[in-house]
Amino acid sequence: MRGVFKMTKVRLLRKKEKEKDKLFFEISGVDISYVNTLRRLFMNEVPVLAIEDVEFRKNDSGLYDEIVAHRLGLIPFKTDLKSYNLPSECKCKGKGCGHCQLKMTLKAKGPCTVYASNIKTKDPKVKPIYPKMPVVKLLQGQELVLEATAVLGLGKVHTKWSPCLAYYRELADIHINKQPDNKEGIVENCPKHIFKVKNDKLEVIKDRINECTLCNACVDLSNGRIRVEPRNAYVMTIESWGQLEPKEIVKQAIDTYNKQLDEFADLLAKVK
Repeated sequence: MRGVFKMTKVRLLRKKEKEKDKLFFEISGVDISYVNTLRRLFMNEVPVLAIEDVEFRKNDSGLYDEIVAHRLGLIPFKTDLKSYNLPSECKCKGKGCGHCQLKMTLKAKGPCTVYASNIKTKDPKVKPIYPKMPVVKLLQGQELVLEATAVLGLGKVHTKWSPCLAYYRELADIHINKQPDNKEGIVENCPKHIFKVKNDKLEVIKDRINECTLCNACVDLSNGRIRVEPRNAYVMTIESWGQLEPKEIVKQAIDTYNKQLDEFADLLAKVK
């Protein structure tokens, strides 16, 4: 089953230093349904840690227990996939042990703002990605004391277990069949600034052609003298929330997909 997509071509695009949590790559030679499958795998099939259960010992804040627990659940934590298992795949069979659960504590007394950094764990590798993410504000004399349990989960179950935002766009080829009359108008109306006028000729800026969104504004304004065609190639963007590096998300997603394909092949083999 893994050989089905052997004609796929993938090209890693240069990543800017300020975009460390992003990964860009170009993929071609595949149907758009496969590209969308990858997108869903990245967001929904890669496990990360998140708080699932909260036991309150004291909560004098102005927020109900349920609201505080919801906010805690949405805090992203750095995840070490080698140290923890999905509860459904753990030897304890989901009953709870040190290999599939991590206990966390939080103690705070007002007046103060409780931040994600106030959460304490025994695992130094697991820490909030955004320490200054606010949880609740405590007034004078108010206290918040709780114990939370974090587990691995998948984005398809709840978005708090999603490791990233993944999206793609289709690339295009632009052909100027004949010079249009309203060259300046086409340059001004292109939302991605892909055209320029040089020596009274309309030209495509090669460095910007991949920014085309196939809006066809240039086609409409040129009365058909410009042709825009999909290239059967796509640029995929992965924006990690910080729990995992983008490269690790891709590797984990592909491993999961290969496992699913192998399981599917085994099921087909059993069909008589």
